[in-house]
Amino acid sequence: MDFALSPEIEDLRARTRAFVEAHILPVEADRSTWDDHENIRLDALAPLRARAMRDGLWCPQAPVDRGGMGLSVTARAVMYEEANRSLFGPVVFNCAAPDDGNIDILSRRATPAQQDRWLQPLIDGKARSAFVMTEPAPGGGSDPGMIRTRAERHGDTWRITGRKWFITGAGAADHFILIARTDHNADEKRRHLTAFLFHRDSPGWEITRRIPIMGPEEHGGHCELSFDGLEIPDSDRLMEVGDGLKLTQIRLGTARLTHCMRWLGLAKRAMAEAQDYIATREGFGIRLADRESVRLMMGQVAHDIQIGRLLTMHAAWKLDQGDFARKEVSMAKIHVADTLHQAADTAIQLCGAQGYSKDRVVEWIYRYARQARLVDGASEVHRMVLAGAYAQEGDRFWTWGA
Repeated sequence: MDFALSPEIEDLRARTRAFVEAHILPVEADRSTWDDHENIRLDALAPLRARAMRDGLWCPQAPVDRGGMGLSVTARAVMYEEANRSLFGPVVFNCAAPDDGNIDILSRRATPAQQDRWLQPLIDGKARSAFVMTEPAPGGGSDPGMIRTRAERHGDTWRITGRKWFITGAGAADHFILIARTDHNADEKRRHLTAFLFHRDSPGWEITRRIPIMGPEEHGGHCELSFDGLEIPDSDRLMEVGDGLKLTQIRLGTARLTHCMRWLGLAKRAMAEAQDYIATREGFGIRLADRESVRLMMGQVAHDIQIGRLLTMHAAWKLDQGDFARKEVSMAKIHVADTLHQAADTAIQLCGAQGYSKDRVVEWIYRYARQARLVDGASEVHRMVLAGAYAQEGDRFWTWGA
């Protein structure tokens, strides 16, 4: 096993880090560039995105022939970790959720005509997107078998009725990927869902509210949507009828892991904030950094971050081999979500009142971190995945190869 980065990926890592240091962190440090939801204001974002395009650090998940970087999943792991050294890094490089996962799945599964219409504007930075799956109870959340939003076929058109909620980015999205039930047989388990594409200007649907949340928000927030006869032409169906669950699994496998990549960057940022503070802060005649108890806290978080990096890179490698890497992604998701929260909590504790205040970004990271154990499958669901895999595989659970 060779853990060294290739010269090309090391250069990518260094260029990403230098870009964040020189261009994004100064903007982040100026609170006047933040919007009301604690994200970067769009007028401050635009020049940074233009510079990222010019510097060849744009849309790492998209194909080269459409203007992206065409990176492997393992290369993305390296870049995304460096990108999220800043709170605003991923959105600058056009690799923030949910656009990141939507660009990835459209690049892999949409038809050429669909890519021209729905994908290219996302790659060009001219549109935003949302993935519309989660529903209010008793509808589907972690269990897509419970999805109740219906798509009824009428000739060459599908008519959509139902409700969705906690749809990330919906308030700012132009393009939407919708998962709806097309086989209404209650016994159907694998072919009951279909994916569709629609534009925000299409009639027959509305955003009923932007849901207030605990943490800072992505552009477009987290919204509740109502569908009352939205009509979608069959040409805007994504993959085949009944392939909605398959598409969801393909998209979410990589998307869950890219969350981990970004969260590792945030965890390292929290550590850096803490290190900066304890290096100079003194109490009772000694620097905090020289206290054994403080060193133990920092060492534990550093240990957990490195475990998360190894789990994430192993899952990325398996995805690059064509494996679904289901259990590897679940292991990374559980561990990195916990680690992000622990890193932010430790940083706040060590920075004291300053950490709890908005003078430092660790309180932002702390509030953001709490969602990590929920989004794209709660940690308990991923533990169920691991338990099921072990029950089926036994000692083969720990196989090294692909």
